This record gives sequence, structure tokens and C-alpha cells, in this order.
Amino acid sequence: MQKNAEECRRISILVFGILKFEPRNSSVGRIPEETIEQILAATDIVDVISGYLPLKRAGSSFKANCPFHNEKTPSFHVNPSRQSFHCFGCGEGGSSIGFVMKYENLPFIDAVKKLASRAGVLIQEDVYDPEADKRRRKISRLKELHNGAARFMHELLLKAPEAQHARDYLKSRGYGREMAERWLVGWMPAQPSVFTDWVKANNYTGRELCDSGLAAPKDAGGLYVRFRDRLMFPIHNDYGDIIAFSGRQLREDPNSGKYINSPETPLFKKSKVFFALDKARRSMTKDKFALLCEGQIDVIACHEAGITSAIATLGTACTPEHARLLKRYTNDVVICFDADAAGFKAADKAFTIMSAEGMNLRMVAMPEGEDPDSLMKKEGSESFRKLVNESRDYFEVKLNHETMVRDLTSVRERAALAHDLAELVAHVDDKMTKDALINQIATRLEIGTEELRAGVVRAEKQKSRSQFYDTRQTARDKQAAETTPRVTATQINGSVSYLCQLALSSQEAQDWLGEQLESLGEPLAHLPGGSILRNILSRCPDTTKPATIQIFIASFSQEDQLALRSSLMQDSPLNPVRAAEETTAMLVSTHFQNKEASIRARLREPNLGTEEMMDLMNQAKDLQDILKNLQQRFIR
Repeated sequence: MQKNAEECRRISILVFGILKFEPRNSSVGRIPEETIEQILAATDIVDVISGYLPLKRAGSSFKANCPFHNEKTPSFHVNPSRQSFHCFGCGEGGSSIGFVMKYENLPFIDAVKKLASRAGVLIQEDVYDPEADKRRRKISRLKELHNGAARFMHELLLKAPEAQHARDYLKSRGYGREMAERWLVGWMPAQPSVFTDWVKANNYTGRELCDSGLAAPKDAGGLYVRFRDRLMFPIHNDYGDIIAFSGRQLREDPNSGKYINSPETPLFKKSKVFFALDKARRSMTKDKFALLCEGQIDVIACHEAGITSAIATLGTACTPEHARLLKRYTNDVVICFDADAAGFKAADKAFTIMSAEGMNLRMVAMPEGEDPDSLMKKEGSESFRKLVNESRDYFEVKLNHETMVRDLTSVRERAALAHDLAELVAHVDDKMTKDALINQIATRLEIGTEELRAGVVRAEKQKSRSQFYDTRQTARDKQAAETTPRVTATQINGSVSYLCQLALSSQEAQDWLGEQLESLGEPLAHLPGGSILRNILSRCPDTTKPATIQIFIASFSQEDQLALRSSLMQDSPLNPVRAAEETTAMLVSTHFQNKEASIRARLREPNLGTEEMMDLMNQAKDLQDILKNLQQRFIR
């Protein structure tokens, strides 16, 4: 065991050069391998990946649709016993670190630190990099500033006499102190000096305040505090960090919007953030849908009523980035927008974006003039919950609405509606769903199916490919094709692959195979992947520690890693040593049978000299003896 530990330490973080990890000559501080092993040992890969994707149990492993290529049948598998993932469709695989790197497009260092923070493991880097440290400190300071500001404004809301009108507003909406505490709601004073005095007292600079988006520089010098006399809602990323704010107007001002959000900053990209996703993401996985609302108050009302899969965009329509983020957690979205023209226009936009990502959309049939917050205050949360549970296919709700607001006795109006609906159908990703929608619309509007289908085809040709078809995988494939050649797995013999799996999953099988290394030497030298097995048996990684095995695999080339990770997805036998014995016997026997057949073929060649013939005959006899006594050649 000590030998195994020493060997692991000797590998000396070779993982930096592979799996898109940091280059070996990077100036970034390197993390000791013992720390990486500690992080992996403290991390459950199923828990990590289920935070991004809905996993379903499949025997002893879990499966999902692969997030790295488009597919409809799951080929992405997660093995909890080996703490690894592998996609049989595209070949991606690796440890928790590799998944986070690939999914979030993070460098190795950042992925390790993210998992370390999650696991509560302290990281100490071997080399200090001033530039990298400066970047990390800046982001850390911005997060500290956001968290501190949120708590300062929260205390003002709860205690400041000047904030009484803000407390009254919350009370008028049916909310009290408990809700404000759960959501860390705050109040930004009308007098900016109150906030800037807090900033100075906590040693934050004007530059940091501008970088956070809470203030902006004035043309004449000085700073302008962006939010004034507003109810402040902290905006979190999906992992719970406060990264921005949304301020709700308390006194009517025609020169300012009802809601204003932080501008985009190094922390906040509004096209990639949902309000309350940090609170809703686990419920989405459990409930198997996301409830997409129009505003923060509606989302809060839903959560306070126990409908905890509710989220909202922040001052922007749905974007492809929103859809890709949401698809980490669910493929099903229930839209809950106002039942007016503006609400359906926003819903149409969400439909076109999310359908292009292969997501399924339903819609809540809201009473006109009501939103979730107002409806629950009038009729109770169960009334709204019933509407959510009875949500219907988006097109069914859309058609019902359009038939009520349009005069469909007019041929012109019916044709205009058919044209509008054809443009929506053109964005549907699934062909069978598209055909069903065409039939449904044609029947409801009493128009010809083929005419409507032709309209859909025209709409497909007209829409911008870059706008609607630049899905996550298309973009990633395009970028990968432009920057790096596709890595293919090392060719490996089937029996060799099986022995690699046994050697990396069973200590007893590894020990037995190590004793056969001399006997296996010649056959492995002639078989694809033989060098990989020899490498495993010469270095003897500790199979009792999945984290050690993951680090060991990461020390191979990318091509060899792909081959190894594919082999490791096979099920382990009940008796690994027996399986190793049988596979080794078959592998060696096949090698010597092929060698004997080659010698016999040479013996049939004409014009063989007597001396050469005798030598070949002796070799053939030796091989026959080896084959007869093959089982005795292996140490038991």
C-alpha cells in the first residue's frame, strides 16, 4: 500500500497536461496531487453531476442524455463505485473534475477550486502567480462587496425609520419580516451618502463600487449610486453567490423603470442568469419541470406558497444561454406569463428559443389581468397550484387565446394566424412533434395540412440559422473544430481492455496479473493497447481508492484515457481473479496459436533449406508444448 502511495505521489500532477488541463509550463500555481486526491475522495460524482443534469438510476450506475452532444437516447453513464462518467456516444469521460471543466468550460485550476470549496477542502498551491492571484482577489472582493451590501441594505429595511414606506409596501403585498429575511430583501436609501459612508467604512474603493455595478462614475467627477429609494432583491448565481441586485421602485417616477437591475459586470451576465435558480434547481429535478414567471415578486410568491420550482429572467427575454442553463436541470418548462398580448409575445419568444434546444413547453392558462402573486392573494395558493398542475401544451393554450382575440370568420385573419403559428412551429426541434402540431393547427383553423406545412417550410428557410440553431453543442463543435483536432481513443484489443478494467477495479486481480507480467510480455507487445496494460501493472495504482484511480488515469495521454475510461464502464465480474485467469489464458493461447500457424505456413513454403526447416519444426514443437501446458505456465 505504501508503494502505491509513493507511486501516486511520484506521478507529480501529470494531470495538468491532459484532458484540457492547464499546460505543464503554465505559470499558474500547481495544486499538490495529495490535495487533488483528497478533493476527489470527498466528492460524490453522482451528487456533482445531478446538480447539472437529471440522472436516472440504471442498475448500479446512473444515466442521462449527454450534455456534450445532441442525443435523444441516453448514452451518458455515471459510475458511483468508480467515481467516473463516460458517454458511449461521443466518448467524453472522466472524473468530477473533468466533468466540471467540460460542462462549465473552466480551466483545471478553477474546476478543482470549485469542487474543493464544495467539499470543504483547503487548497495550497505550490507556486504563486501574481496575475492569477490578482484576478481571484478581484472576483472575491466583488462577491464580498455584494454580500456585505445586501446585508447592510437588509438591516436598513428591517430597522431604519426612513425605510418605513418600504416595509409598508411589503406589507401591502402580503409579506412581512420572515419573507424579507428568507430572501435577504433590502432597501437602498434615497440619500446616496448613507450607502457610500458604509462603503468607505468597509474599505471598499470607488473602482470596486463601479466594477460591482452599484455605482457609476460621473462625467464631472465623483460617483453616482445607481439604486435610490428602492426595494432591493439580491440576485444569486445558480450556486448561491450574490452577483447583482434588482431594485423595485417604491415611489412612482415616470423617468425610471419599475424595476432596474445591475448592469453587466465580471460577475453578472443577465442573459445567463435566472432569478431564484439557486433556490429552484433542486426542486426542478424533483418536480421534473421549471415554472417560468415574469417577475421577481411572482417568483417569491410561488416559493412562499411552496411552489419552489419557480424562476424568472431579469429584464430580458429568454436567450439561448438561458435555455442551455435551464436544460442542466430539466427538459420541461411551464410558462406562467400574463394572459395579454405582451405576455403571449414574451411566451412566443421563450417558445422559439427553448424549442430549438429540444425542450418541452407547457403554459398556465392564467385569468386575464392576474399574475401568480395577485391570484394567490385573491383565491389562495391551491387555486394557482391547480392551474399549474393543469397546464397544457403551449400551442393548445396559444390557439385558445388567439381564437378568442381574433375574428376567425375572416379568411384574411385566419391566414394571418396560420402564418404566425407556422413561424413558431418552425422552431420545434422534434420532427414528430412538429407534424403533430401542424395537424392540430390545421384542424383548429380548418385549413389544409399541406398548405400549413408549406408555410412551416418557408419559415424554416427564412429564419436565421445563427440566431436559432446555434445551440450549445453546435457552438462547441464549431469551436473545437476550429481550434483542436478531435481526439480519438487508442485502439485497444478487447481482451486487453478487459484486463485493464480488472487491473484498475480489483486489487486481487491486479496483484495476480502483476505476477503474470513476464508471461504476458510477448503477447502484449503484439496487441493493440498492450502498452497501456503493461503501464498499469508496472505502476500498481491503489484500486481501493477511486480518487487515486482517477488521478492515475489522468496521467495517460488523452487517447489512452478515452480507451481506459471506455473499458471501465463495463460491469465487474463477481470473481475478478478467475476472470483475469481465464482472459489471460485465452489471450496468451491465441497469441501462441497464431504464432504456431505462422510457422506452419512458412513450413509449406517451397525451397526451404534443411537447417531452416529443422529450426521451424523445433519452434513448432516448442509452441505445441507451450499450448499443452498453458494453464501450468501461470502462477496460482
